[in-house]
Amino acid sequence: MPALKKNRFRFFGFSFLLVLLVLCLLGGVTLYSATQGGHGYRIPLHHKQAAWCGLGLTGMLFLVWISNRRLEHHAYTVYGFSLLLLVFVLLFSRSIAGAKRWIELGPLQFQPSELMKITLIMALAKYFHHHPREGGYTLWQLKVPFLIFLVPFYLVLMQPDLGTSIILLLLFGCIILFVGLTRRSFLALLLLGLASIPAGWFSLKEYQKERILNFLDPSRDPLGTGYHMIQSKIAIGSGGLWGKGFMKSTQARLRFLPEQQTDFIFSVFVEEWGFAGSLVLFAGYLLLIFWALNIAGRAKDRFGMITCLGVALFLSLHVVINVGMCLGLLPVVGIPLPLFSYGGSFLLVVFLGIGLLLNVYVNRFVFQPTTYR
Repeated sequence: MPALKKNRFRFFGFSFLLVLLVLCLLGGVTLYSATQGGHGYRIPLHHKQAAWCGLGLTGMLFLVWISNRRLEHHAYTVYGFSLLLLVFVLLFSRSIAGAKRWIELGPLQFQPSELMKITLIMALAKYFHHHPREGGYTLWQLKVPFLIFLVPFYLVLMQPDLGTSIILLLLFGCIILFVGLTRRSFLALLLLGLASIPAGWFSLKEYQKERILNFLDPSRDPLGTGYHMIQSKIAIGSGGLWGKGFMKSTQARLRFLPEQQTDFIFSVFVEEWGFAGSLVLFAGYLLLIFWALNIAGRAKDRFGMITCLGVALFLSLHVVINVGMCLGLLPVVGIPLPLFSYGGSFLLVVFLGIGLLLNVYVNRFVFQPTTYR
């Protein structure tokens, strides 16, 4: 087995890593520009982001090193650990801006709900790996996957964190559709989803309702909840075809653009590098996502296939929702842009997701005993 572990690095996706590092570099440069070199922060945000990047790369390489079967074996364990962290946050963490989402680690903060995005994928992949159903699943046969999803979904809603809750819901829904439902179960689930929309609306907090209403009509409160979306579209439009150049984003420099280092960092990038720069960025993301889907199609077992599909969905949803927010095509729900937005927990989880992809990729030719549990 040691020889096999050593040989698996012969199949390492170095071309994929090159795309990943280019995106990381672009993200770091844009974050530096969005914070104007770090002025106003005790520790510059790009320094913190670099530290999390190093930690993420270490975690990614660790996931590549361990065997695919061992990942599957411990999927429920890491999922349970993530649940415990969510409970710990609700019970013991300090409330920041009315939300309890972070565990403080000295100068750094860790957000357990971000980790749940990956561990939920792994837990669902393990369940469907061991419980295949030809002809699709009935709703009764999905009672365990629903429980796996609903517990963290409810805990994240209690924080409250609407953006992460939406990601968990979409990940679960897409994976359920991929593994297959019977026709009757699909129709029942569709009707249940439509019927739950009014209940979901009334369960939202007032500021969350305002975000949705201002998405439908940003002019109803242009200096309040509609301000983010209006300023974001101004920044993107002012970038033109080629952009204004590095650190020449007037919306960011003059602080007109709120949350420019997190939710709206895409707007900063487009204002500086224009439509041409956005095409390069989208090309990089498409390469990552298509590569993930290609690995899913070549995975040697059901666990690897569903895991890769989940990671591809994870990346796709964040890119689509974040860009949609910045363009005014979707409500502002606080979804970060992979490898760009400031946020150590999210950056770490992105690298862990990439590590899962690489693990399946390098293990596709490695023989492992089927008796291991």
